[in-house]
Amino acid sequence: MTVEEFLSALQKEVEGYNKIIATENGDWIVKGFIDIYKKIYTITIDTKVVSKVLEILLEPSLRAFAGKNNLSIEVPAQQNHYPDFTFISKQGGKKFAVDIKSGFTEDGKKLKNKMTLGSYTGYFRDRVSTKSSKYPYSDYECHLVLGVIYAQSPEDPNKKNIYSIDELNKIVSVIRDFKFFVQPKYKVASDAVGSGNTKNIGSIQDIKKIMNGEGIFAILGEEVYNDYWMFYLNRDMAKKLDMPRPYTNLKTYLVYKQRGTDVLAEHKEEIEQLTEEDDFETENGEQDDE
Repeated sequence: MTVEEFLSALQKEVEGYNKIIATENGDWIVKGFIDIYKKIYTITIDTKVVSKVLEILLEPSLRAFAGKNNLSIEVPAQQNHYPDFTFISKQGGKKFAVDIKSGFTEDGKKLKNKMTLGSYTGYFRDRVSTKSSKYPYSDYECHLVLGVIYAQSPEDPNKKNIYSIDELNKIVSVIRDFKFFVQPKYKVASDAVGSGNTKNIGSIQDIKKIMNGEGIFAILGEEVYNDYWMFYLNRDMAKKLDMPRPYTNLKTYLVYKQRGTDVLAEHKEEIEQLTEEDDFETENGEQDDE
């Protein structure tokens, strides 16, 4: 299975996922958590809690998807390890990484906050390491986001926090109106962190562009995306290294990248006139220094 085939199959798969998690009216089927005394505790709208419950709801369907497409599926043994799901082709052993991400909207056009698309340090930079990753980052053919965008019900929609099982129909779903998408991670990434001074890549916020995979790095390409985020430093990282931040966004990244290329361009003729003997001496000099 190629990357294109896997992406297309998963995009088609999620088209029917509204039926799995929502009622005909668009309300979330999850009302809360129930204990052995049949008391229901209403669920919070905290995005981390919502994302985890969504992951639990979708896992059976993703396992069925794997079975239909001659894939095996693996989940990380530890929480917060990358990715949420590893799909492995039973013919050839190709691996595909899928992370579930979610975000909410107030106007249907833009996310209220950026989705966090994973770390730009650790496994992202050391791509042969299995620290915090199911397999080395470089082992995966692609890195996809299975995203869920939803609307929140009014703040504190329920009059109380605990209900009896007989009051189930009185509980208002805290989220509704779901939209699913599957896109390569770099195509929905922005040039800014997810929130604050974190070490997570932030998504773009325009919902139409997210659904279609039309972020800035979709234009620039995955190579630029990798280079940008592999060498990005937040304030704390730069302070620890006792150096200024090389760039903070794509505009300053462009300036940063042009510094070296401008100097090389100015001396293009001299560089091209270097003889094979010059190259040989340079190489030997580097070896002698070792």
